[in-house]
Formats: sequence, C-alpha cells, structure tokens
Amino acid sequence: MYFRDDTINLVTVELIDGMKKTLSTRIKQAGRGQIIYFGRKYESTDVFSRITGKAMLVHTKICRMKGFLVFSAFLSMLLLPANSVMAVDWEAMRSQMIDMDITPRGIWNPAVLKAMKQVPRHEFVPQHIRKLAYADRPLPIGEGQTISQPFVVAWMSQLLELEKGMKVLEIGTGSGYQAAVLAAMGANTYSMEIKPNLAREVKIRLKKLGYKVEVRQGDGYYGWIEHAPFDRIIITAAANHVPRPLLDQLKLGGKLILPLGNVRYSQNMTLIEKDSQGKMHTSQHGQVRFVPMVGVAQE
Repeated sequence: MYFRDDTINLVTVELIDGMKKTLSTRIKQAGRGQIIYFGRKYESTDVFSRITGKAMLVHTKICRMKGFLVFSAFLSMLLLPANSVMAVDWEAMRSQMIDMDITPRGIWNPAVLKAMKQVPRHEFVPQHIRKLAYADRPLPIGEGQTISQPFVVAWMSQLLELEKGMKVLEIGTGSGYQAAVLAAMGANTYSMEIKPNLAREVKIRLKKLGYKVEVRQGDGYYGWIEHAPFDRIIITAAANHVPRPLLDQLKLGGKLILPLGNVRYSQNMTLIEKDSQGKMHTSQHGQVRFVPMVGVAQE
C-alpha cells in the first residue's frame, strides 16, 4: 500500500485490490464498530474510540516498504481528534475547488477567481457539515435557506462584470458568502436579509471575518432606497418576476441578475441590463434552481 495527499487534505489509502477509502470514511466505518484493515497483507488494524474520539492503532507489524516514513506520518494523523479542524488544509481545498469545479466550467475572470480562492467558505457553513464546505453543492444554513454552490456564486459574480469601487446591492444575504465574495472583489456591498435570525448572525460573521458589508434586515423586494442607485444588483433567491423597485434603483448602464422563473421548479439565470436611455435588455444564461424569494415577492 502507499499513501498520498492530492491537495485535498484527505489522505487516500490505496489498497492492493485498488479500492480507495478516505480517512473520514474509515473513521466513520470504524465508528459503526467495524475494524478497518489496511496494508498489503493486513499487517495492521485500527478502530475508532467513541469515548476518546480518536482513531487508535490496535496492532502494527513492521512495515518493510519504502513508504514507511509516510506511513508513520499517516498514523500520527489518526491520533488527532475526529472533529479536529487542525488537520484540514482549507486553503488547499479551496485551490482544488477552483481547479476542479470553477475554471473548467468557464470561470476566467481574475478578480472572481482571486476572491473565490481567498474567501473561506467553511466559515459560512454550519459546523456539523463544515467538511462539505468546498464540495460544489448548495448546503443548508437553517431557516429553510441554503448557501449556493461555489460555481454558481462564481458564475453570477462573473456575469455581473464588476469593477472595483462599484456599488452593489444583494438581495438575500443568507450565510453572507456571496456578499463576502463581492466585497473581496472590491465592491461597495450592501445586502438585505429578510430572516431576522440569519441577518443577526451574518452581521456578526462578516464583521468577525473582516468583510465590509452593510447588512440590513428587511424585505429586499423594495430595495434599499437610501443607498440607491446601484451599479449592480444581485438577487440570490428565485422569483417569478423582477421587482419593479429594484429596476428603478438600478443605475443607467447597470446590471441586475437573478434566477427568474417558476419558484417551485427551475429558473433561468437572467441578466438584465439598463442602457443609457433606461431601456432594459434581457439575456438568459442557463437553468438553475434556487430557494424562493419570500415576502412580498410571493404575494
């Protein structure tokens, strides 16, 4: 056997029969009372202790392979608590996310890629599912809301064609991840969240992480007239129509993006551009599925 780290901070165990199991999988299996064998001739076993929360080596014979030193380092990792975040290289996981899920799918904007690599998505994900933070999938954050998958965040940000210093309004702060990405791109970011608990939590989170985002609790349908007009507006929830107040608060030459369509099924990622005469031009960029916009939008 041999061990390798493919920049995702999960050591892969490659067995003689070609099967692969990650450390987290092995610990999970051992937690169900199974003994996990590894090695060319089953030289050793390890089990997961429910009491100490550690994966413990039960018996090891002398390893005569060239990878002995790597093997020893792997065993030292097993002695870490199962929920330890010290063992996770989040930066490496972000890099893999970009290499595997972002750039291969057409995200090329340097500012977007830089922001996606900098913003720690795991800080915006509930602790109990933090290990899934860099998977390209939406995740629940409570209150019936989700954090969008990384690709969609990057995609919407790229479609907006942001320039540093632009004033951006986000409708649907949620976890704050999209707002943090916009702020990291140099936008003056304003964000509205209708759920009181989420709004309260995200204010604390963004401040703690150092992102300058103005967050207001309220129904985003009406926009934020005190700070209008906006260069860009992004709606991160599904709507079956474009709120008129948001179109009114969009600058001439501005852009608004939202998932538009049937809120129960799927929507089209829709980009609306307001020209210098105030006329709206619409383009659609693909099927998506978002949680519905709540409040007046549902009336």
